[in-house]
Amino acid sequence: MVWLIPLLFVFFIMGMPITFSLGVASLVGLLLMDVPLIVIAQRLWTAVDTFTLVAVPLFILAGELMSRGGISRRLVDFAQALVGHLTSGLAMVAVVACMFFAAVSGSAIADAAAIGGLLIPTMIANRYHPPFTASLVAAAGTIGPIIPPSIPMVIYGAMTNTSIAMLFAGGFLPGVLMGGSLMVYSYYVGKRRGYKGQEERATMAEMVRGFMHALLALLMPVIIIGGIISGIFTPTESGVVAVVYALGLGLFVYRELAWRDLPRVFYESGLLTGKILFILGTASIFSWILTVQGIPRQVAAALTDLHLGWFGMLLLINLILLVVGTFIDTISAMVIFTPFLLPLATSVGVDPIHFGIILSVNLTIGMITPPVGVCLFVTTGIAKLTLREVMGDLTPMIVVLIAVLALITYWSSLVMFIPNLLK
Repeated sequence: MVWLIPLLFVFFIMGMPITFSLGVASLVGLLLMDVPLIVIAQRLWTAVDTFTLVAVPLFILAGELMSRGGISRRLVDFAQALVGHLTSGLAMVAVVACMFFAAVSGSAIADAAAIGGLLIPTMIANRYHPPFTASLVAAAGTIGPIIPPSIPMVIYGAMTNTSIAMLFAGGFLPGVLMGGSLMVYSYYVGKRRGYKGQEERATMAEMVRGFMHALLALLMPVIIIGGIISGIFTPTESGVVAVVYALGLGLFVYRELAWRDLPRVFYESGLLTGKILFILGTASIFSWILTVQGIPRQVAAALTDLHLGWFGMLLLINLILLVVGTFIDTISAMVIFTPFLLPLATSVGVDPIHFGIILSVNLTIGMITPPVGVCLFVTTGIAKLTLREVMGDLTPMIVVLIAVLALITYWSSLVMFIPNLLK
């Protein structure tokens, strides 16, 4: 049954939607195994019948409420006060704003759309090269699922019984490192192309004012992460807290979210939730078939027999995930490949928390690589560019993010430092 994997990639290359590709490949496998098709219904239900996964639709809804409730604009204004005077000022603002918004959304797409919608037209109007602008916001959007809270980490934690609180803690430094690296690259490009910052540096009073305007938004991750780690509420319950907090800010504090907007917010959140949960269900069927056939065990045994060692095994895992991320969306790839790769990682002494961050960073890089670069589709749509037009500026940013990936892969303390402090 190992041929089901290349069959799945054939469906992807044909352009079949991810969910249907997984479903059709699974159906073929079940028919050849002569297994009752009621397994489909059972696995669809079992895949999503987990209390922890309730956090997924809640964080999606909270992100939608945040993006529509005036949060993103205040975060951008605060970022402008902090770094707007630097070389490539607006580019710096875009990256810092994406880092801030990552801490309230947990989603790369929401990050790229919210910050891109505000800053891409402004950057282009200020004579920033449009392909650079679209590429930078897309690349910075990948920080969304790394700085906590994170939807992929919730799913990984639910699949592997790994502490979601520790995963959230482990994602903080890698997310900051990704943002810092993109800022360094933006500074380098700005020096070459003459991208200047604002003429006058913000005064301390302006910085304080920007901080106070953004304070309530910035408190959200503090409340969520602090509540989880202190045991006040579970990761799932933190999703409820996030929704209530975002709703209160948008409706009653900032007053940029109207009651008439809520049906649309709920509808769009429901669509995205349904897509993710259906992908989880069909991917679960596919993974079950492979597990019953012993494919993960056979693959793990074959790769272990290569005696690659710690360095070689992690290099192989990264290469696999980087390739997979170009074809398969983050959630599907996580569900399909975690059963294969987690045993390989732990066999060479990698902590499951460390591996969860490696997995998340790998697959979020895939969100800016064609053909399934969803963040790239968002920002090129805003900038009115084609994928071909942005590839020249995007490629060095992908290299920067891969360099960060290599750093967090082989320097485990970057991931485990904060979780070890909290244990």
